[in-house]
Amino acid sequence: MYPELKLFVAGEWRTTGSDMPVVNPANEDELGRLPCASAKDLDDALEAAVKGFRIWRKTSPRERSDTILRAAALLRERQEAIARSITLEHGKPLKQARLEVIRGAEFFEWDAGEAMRTYGRIIPAAPGHKFAVHHQPLGVVAAFSPWNFPMSQPARKIAGALASGCSIILKAAEETPAGALHIAKAFEDAGLPAGVLNLVFGRPSEISGYLIPQDAVRLVAFTGSTSVGRHLTTLASQHMTPVLMELGGHAPVIVCEDTAIDEAAEAGAIRKMRNAGQVCTSPTRFFAHERIFERYAEKFVERAAATVVGNGMDDAVEMGPLANERRVPALTDLVEDARAKGAIVATGGARQTDRGYFFQPTVLLNVPDNARIMREEPFGPVAVVNPVSSLDEAIHEANSVPFGLAGYAFTNRADYIDRLIDEVEVGNLSINTLEASMPETPFGGVKSSGYGREGGSEGLENYMTVKHVWHSTHIS
Repeated sequence: MYPELKLFVAGEWRTTGSDMPVVNPANEDELGRLPCASAKDLDDALEAAVKGFRIWRKTSPRERSDTILRAAALLRERQEAIARSITLEHGKPLKQARLEVIRGAEFFEWDAGEAMRTYGRIIPAAPGHKFAVHHQPLGVVAAFSPWNFPMSQPARKIAGALASGCSIILKAAEETPAGALHIAKAFEDAGLPAGVLNLVFGRPSEISGYLIPQDAVRLVAFTGSTSVGRHLTTLASQHMTPVLMELGGHAPVIVCEDTAIDEAAEAGAIRKMRNAGQVCTSPTRFFAHERIFERYAEKFVERAAATVVGNGMDDAVEMGPLANERRVPALTDLVEDARAKGAIVATGGARQTDRGYFFQPTVLLNVPDNARIMREEPFGPVAVVNPVSSLDEAIHEANSVPFGLAGYAFTNRADYIDRLIDEVEVGNLSINTLEASMPETPFGGVKSSGYGREGGSEGLENYMTVKHVWHSTHIS
């Protein structure tokens, strides 16, 4: 069920002399060996991407769109095989992996349509003069995708680049490489010209340190932690290379006193455990009004504790293991720090099994502000539920961290909604739902959560340059 792992460079699949293991997080068995790109492989990818860009930028928007749509259709046809690969390497339940494949296909389908709409404009001018604005593809994109969504995260980067007319070198995550590999195979079968899409793997710092300074690279697109994003942005700035950064979050959920308590609590507990909490938009800091706090916390803990944890291949499972071994001690430390500072561990709080990277669904109550988890994104199945006395206090707490990717609120009061829209510092605000984005909506953060947007009509802007043309009908 798991594919043979290779690089995809200049339209050809290749192995290398150096590799690393890919491990199933549910049982710690080795799934395969991942080839690591050498400097020669990266040079070949750069050369191929430059040649591919020359071809692809001259390909009509309609033909680019048709190619992307063919690849998306193949991904839909191959949904089951791709989903099983994702569950094996990541651990998420097969149901969630299937949905991820469809979500990735939807990113391609949306951007395929946007490829036809990279409009410029004509600006009124004096007689004999014309001012025109053109949007043109930037060039070669160096993209880096994370391990938490092995297929849909690479899809976002590839879709934006290809729809804009750019070529791309993608360094996908070493822990979860199969999703990106399936995408490359779909584009190969869809007839994408060689070199337009190149896929490499290896040690992240080595690859980013090699690719980003190259003159051929015209955009760096990254999804991952804020610390790594800052480093890559600094590196890119030394070469005046623009960046698209989708970085970490620490999403607040404001639960107002007028909401349906049980429904909001159940929705929060279910969504917190999705993907084992390994989502940059995962709701994490829940601030419930003190009038409803006791009931809300009781129902939240009850539903979180009932989460079915196990191997993602089991249809009954709601939450699989953490994606890698590093996450287990990281979460344990955050929980113990909160406990030591007075927080109540209402459920969970520890590793669940000796074999596999399973962590118990965890809810912390009445967590003090000086606990690390109030400032550090747990990126795991750990929720903080605290009381607040007012909407003012809730908004203050929501904005008290340097992150601003997603935020959520539950209320039916129009005056509250107006204040939430105006005052919560996030790039994506959802009210009475815990969905954060769709392919047709722009997605990105503020503050330390990143720069630029993916998706929506804004999604191709980062991959294009704006050129103003002044045409005079006579020499002046």
